[in-house]
Amino acid sequence: MLSTNQFKNGNHIDVEGTIFKIVEFQHVKPGKGAAFVRTKLRRISDGNVIDKTFRAGEKFRAVRTETRKVSYLYADGTDAHFMDSESFEQVPVAEAAIADDLKWIKANDEVDLLFVDGAPSGLNLPASVELEVTHTEPGLRGDTASGGGTKPATLETGAEIQVPLFINIGEKIKVQTESGSYMSRA
Repeated sequence: MLSTNQFKNGNHIDVEGTIFKIVEFQHVKPGKGAAFVRTKLRRISDGNVIDKTFRAGEKFRAVRTETRKVSYLYADGTDAHFMDSESFEQVPVAEAAIADDLKWIKANDEVDLLFVDGAPSGLNLPASVELEVTHTEPGLRGDTASGGGTKPATLETGAEIQVPLFINIGEKIKVQTESGSYMSRA
């Protein structure tokens, strides 16, 4: 069993038969009344994020999780298909549940696939990825590294992010996967 005082971001818990991932949590101890825990939980089945409040000390069933190295093959509109690097078995995952993560990986990229109670449910991405810029407006004269401002750019995976004005088509850039923000040139 897992108590509210053992919560960590990324833990998985079973709340009334539904499995959630803890996105963030905050212990609140008001001056008057009992302490409680305010949480943001992501439902594993469909990826929806909900806010839920629990009494301090409340207990939940801890959920068994494991990760396996897989290669991303393709997405067909309903499922994303991965291949287990050890058994070469193909594993389909509902595309809706991992849509946010798919925009940071290309075909044949190796990632960690998270299994919750034996069923595939999500991806553990690296902190940053290197992707090529496929479309952006050209930089104007005077746009330098020290000059401020950003412009939209489309990456090779189809993701759109804001990049500095001096970035051009064909350049590889480093993107933070958590926030989707530009970090540096690769």
